[in-house]
Amino acid sequence: MKKLLALSLALILCFSCSSDYDDYSFEILPVESVDIPDEFTLGETYPITITYSRPSTCHYLHNLYYAKNLNERTVAPITIVYENDNCKTLDNVLEETTFNFMVTGNGSYIFKFWQGEDANGDDQYLIIEVPVTE
Repeated sequence: MKKLLALSLALILCFSCSSDYDDYSFEILPVESVDIPDEFTLGETYPITITYSRPSTCHYLHNLYYAKNLNERTVAPITIVYENDNCKTLDNVLEETTFNFMVTGNGSYIFKFWQGEDANGDDQYLIIEVPVTE
């Protein structure tokens, strides 16, 4: 019985503790630049590297937004932002992430890399068309 009581007390203490990482949100960041081949070969896989600016020490890459629509791909980095008082603003800190793209279709692929919104709130993209050779 004493072991069960001690275990219960330990579990209550563990789960009642809070951490600095309890509050977080997600933020899509604009793409600064892209390293992508000039052409693809059908059936091959290619690394595509995107560069984005990390705004603070509380921003960490979580995943990539990657949407497919026929031969069009829309890409943007998604960061997780931890809300705490220790965040420091970063100036000109560029981060890179790479994903592999497998060429499965003929024609051309159109990549739209999100670069933020304009003054009217309209999405802006860096658009790159890459032809596929056989």
